[in-house]
Amino acid sequence: MKRLQTLTMVLAVLTAFTACKKEPASTPAPAPFPNAPAQPAASPAPASTTNITPPPPPVMAVETPVLGSSDPLVGATLETINKDSPLQPVYFAYDSDMLDDVSQATMAGNAEVLRQYGTWIVTIEGHCDERGTAEYNLALGDRRALAVKNYMVSLGIPADRLRTVSYGKEFPFVPGHDEGAWSRNRRAHFMLTARN
Repeated sequence: MKRLQTLTMVLAVLTAFTACKKEPASTPAPAPFPNAPAQPAASPAPASTTNITPPPPPVMAVETPVLGSSDPLVGATLETINKDSPLQPVYFAYDSDMLDDVSQATMAGNAEVLRQYGTWIVTIEGHCDERGTAEYNLALGDRRALAVKNYMVSLGIPADRLRTVSYGKEFPFVPGHDEGAWSRNRRAHFMLTARN
């Protein structure tokens, strides 16, 4: 009888232990190199043999359209909005994260769109051209995305509606190996990733 009580007690403890065990929460990967030191602006870093792969672009969620709205974007899916986005990219000079007058005008227009659609959550993607190492371009892409986010916040867009990620040179917008392609790939790209 005592043996049966001991066995029952051990089984109860094991059952309670396994019932309390929780699976770890799935969290998104942090942006690469958040505290990367600034690199000199003179030239890109020399090539490296280290192969770093940034996280893939976010997957667009499909939403159910809302009927009865006069605004065509209210019922549109995230994928549809991003395909023909009213949010324009910001372009950068070679090896720079400085915002010029054209960039600031573009962001002012984007801020107006975000004020109109107050539930939109946007990810600002930092991109680079193909020159330089993967590590250097991830850090530069991060600085570009943060520069755009900070300027958007200065225009009155709440920081909690803006997220940043750097893809470095991994997802070129325009294929090619000349200045025509490179100038289009040095950008901060706005992606609608959620709606509250």
